[in-house]
Amino acid sequence: MNIDFPPPSKGTYNNEGSSRRLANYLEHEDMERMEQGIYTDGFFNLTEDNIYKSQVIKDIDGNIGQLLKTDAKFYAIHVSPSESELKAMGNTEQEQAEAMKRYIREVVIPEYAKNFNKGLSAEDIKFYGKIHFSRDRSSNELNMHCHLIVSRKDQSNKVKISPLTNHKNTKKGTVKGGFDRKNLFQQAEQGFDRLFGYDRQLTETFEYCNTMKNGSITDQLNMQERQIAVERKNTDMQISNDADKIENKFANFQDSKLENSQTINQDNKQSSNLPDLGLSSALGLLTPDVSNQEEEQAPMKRKKKKPKRGFRQ
Repeated sequence: MNIDFPPPSKGTYNNEGSSRRLANYLEHEDMERMEQGIYTDGFFNLTEDNIYKSQVIKDIDGNIGQLLKTDAKFYAIHVSPSESELKAMGNTEQEQAEAMKRYIREVVIPEYAKNFNKGLSAEDIKFYGKIHFSRDRSSNELNMHCHLIVSRKDQSNKVKISPLTNHKNTKKGTVKGGFDRKNLFQQAEQGFDRLFGYDRQLTETFEYCNTMKNGSITDQLNMQERQIAVERKNTDMQISNDADKIENKFANFQDSKLENSQTINQDNKQSSNLPDLGLSSALGLLTPDVSNQEEEQAPMKRKKKKPKRGFRQ
């Protein structure tokens, strides 16, 4: 997650006068998308959606009590998720836009208020946000990001707050409280991960990017060692998971083989124990009786007549 504060300039980000120029710029994308019939999203704040640009300009320009002519009247903030972060926020532009507004309201603005160390809450911050869906000079497929206009004064129009001050949690002097930008970046990053269940890799963290860009040689070497250790751990875990999958497949194969063998044995046992069901009788009827046939075919022997006893004449 990339959060940055564009420096004030004499052009679009000139914050010594009215916020009209910046508000006009933030709305330029809407006309192009409306002509193409594509989804657009209006200005929003902590509690409302689809706020008119005229209201934005009126509220920001009217919240400048006790500020000098050359003082900053507002600040701009860019909140730009990476492609992988956007995928975690939703599948469509509308889903991602709703998720972005939730992230701004529940994470970014509350952390922004805390980091002034003045006891402020999200409700004390006067801001308006505008979501853009494309980004100039970018080849990324997903480019949604959010622009914020934040008033220099709090909602009560009494407390001056500046995210560009170099003071941090100061107790004495003209500037009390200050602002810790690094802490804001880290807390906003962790808040995103909690809100969307995002599994952030070490190389995606603000700590890693900041160390590799601004850290000393020793810090950079230590960070690279951490990266190597994390990659080695992930590789070992992957190997272990692959081994477990192979072992589970082999165990399932053996169980299936044993179950099939038991089924076959059981079927054979059941077939050998089947009741006669009269089959023997039926076979007996169909099978000729050899002994009876032999008796029928044998010629009957005639008995010799015995001579009658008596006197011959």
